[in-house]
Amino acid sequence: MKQRIFRFAKHITAAILVLGTLGILFGLYHGASFHYGDDPKMMNWDKDGPYVFYKKDSVLKVNYIRGNQDNGFSLDQKEYTTEKEIPTFCYFSLDSTRFEFSINRNIKTPVNTYHDKNKILAISDIESSFKTFRDFLINNKVIDKNLNWTFGKGHLVLVGDFVDRDFSTTQVLWFIYKLEQEATIQGGSVHFILGNHELKNMQGNYETTSQKYFHVAAILGKRQDELYDSNSFIGKWMASKNTLECINGILFTHGGLHPDLVKYRVTLDEINEIVRKHYYKPYYPKSEKNLTQLLISTYTGISWYRGYFKGNLTQEVVERSLNKFQARSIVVGHTLQPKVNRQYKGKVIGIDVKHPKDYHKNFPNTKSEGLLIEGCKYYRVLHNGEKEEI
Repeated sequence: MKQRIFRFAKHITAAILVLGTLGILFGLYHGASFHYGDDPKMMNWDKDGPYVFYKKDSVLKVNYIRGNQDNGFSLDQKEYTTEKEIPTFCYFSLDSTRFEFSINRNIKTPVNTYHDKNKILAISDIESSFKTFRDFLINNKVIDKNLNWTFGKGHLVLVGDFVDRDFSTTQVLWFIYKLEQEATIQGGSVHFILGNHELKNMQGNYETTSQKYFHVAAILGKRQDELYDSNSFIGKWMASKNTLECINGILFTHGGLHPDLVKYRVTLDEINEIVRKHYYKPYYPKSEKNLTQLLISTYTGISWYRGYFKGNLTQEVVERSLNKFQARSIVVGHTLQPKVNRQYKGKVIGIDVKHPKDYHKNFPNTKSEGLLIEGCKYYRVLHNGEKEEI
């Protein structure tokens, strides 16, 4: 009897181990991971900032957080008129990186169509990991080790979801702002295309936001939704950005183009304007079906759509959407890929990969990737600057 029980227990244990192993392998294949080794510096918020808000149209209040959890926090605050550029800095506590830049009151909506022969480097879904973002740009010669723009007249395209999940949202956003200014001086461009997580933060949805920013808002004497509202300088700057652009015949958007979009006579300008009007309006499905609902839906919207990788689209359907905007391909993030790749005969390029996090490690280890486009050639570029044509 005891032997029978022992054999039964052994078989059950073996079955559990086999099923558990298969479950883990299945999860890893589909992008699952777990993190470990949290760095305590993620709780170091001393010198965190700047957090910049309009006191009135002509006055900006610049805030830096000082102190720590043990001794309490305070604010360094200064007011500036918007008549001149405001010199300021941003600090990254993990490795004591500091970069300086100026805040310029002029915020302009970027154009959404570009025609030149300059190279393009695209990356998406950094999710608040400043170090990962910075190191990728250094190794791929977009910036130098002093964090200055070295990409000349090239296009750096940031295909959404640069916020949420990690502790360096503030540093990432100001770094984009800094590089945007430097690129313009050299004739280059930084294209910050908003993804669904930028929109979620602007609309007050913080389900994937680090708890740090709930506490930061409290230290600033504000609600969390005020960090990126129209009274916030960085919020106003984000609200000027597009969600769909065409660069040298290639479309860039975070999610993608739903097939039903071909039913409507609409331009890139009109698409961006429609979506921009809803940046601060949380979506809910309405009974009427129209172009606006199609574009802002959390299922079909251009910042949310996953149909290229989750649906059963035909080559003809994909090309019909591209032809509508006279585009030869489309680059998207949002839907996780094992590596940067081209699908649908090279017409759809997925660039959302699992990037390393600043303040903890993941198993399995992850490495950043992006996309380089030179003329008609597409390259998968790696975290160390290596590239391979795809």
